[in-house]
Amino acid sequence: MKKIKICGLKRREDIEYVNKYQPDYIGFVFAGKKRKLTYNQAVDLKKYLISSIQVVGVFVNEDISFVEKLVREHVIDLVQLHGQEDQKYIQALKEKVDVPIIKAIQIKNEDSFNEHYDVDYLYDHGTGGTGESFDWSMLKEIDKPVFLAGGINLLNIDDALKKNVYALDVSSGVETDGFKDEEKIKKIVRRVRNEG
Repeated sequence: MKKIKICGLKRREDIEYVNKYQPDYIGFVFAGKKRKLTYNQAVDLKKYLISSIQVVGVFVNEDISFVEKLVREHVIDLVQLHGQEDQKYIQALKEKVDVPIIKAIQIKNEDSFNEHYDVDYLYDHGTGGTGESFDWSMLKEIDKPVFLAGGINLLNIDDALKKNVYALDVSSGVETDGFKDEEKIKKIVRRVRNEG
């Protein structure tokens, strides 16, 4: 069964929603503006999260020491890199943290799949946080678990579920007016789990 990640949680209510419907992963975003958390906000939200849900920290060209601090203090369980982090950065990060690392690959064309990183998961997406999807027919079989992201919502979730990927990553697709929507979270988690 595919895994499900709900990304971009910001409020205590968001944590209550995911505790109720229990996706496999949630995302705390430490970049951008719309969904960005501070260290203190993340620490506070994590206190209320049930232990069975893993937290993915989302970063864009972040200082490694900050990522390390969040891992060391058990605020996040996985690292997701969304910037221009190269293999040298990834190697330096791996020397500091022993958690899975997801590297976002922006799928523009067939050549996008030729990007290779020494990471635990690859993450195929549109342009990151825009709610836009790429052409899923371009998806290729690779020997690493793939998180499929970019524009997944209740209208296209069934198509996404047909793809041979490890997990689906949803953010704006479970929002209404820019805020996480409990009903949409419930429906999308249940659809992934084949519960309705």
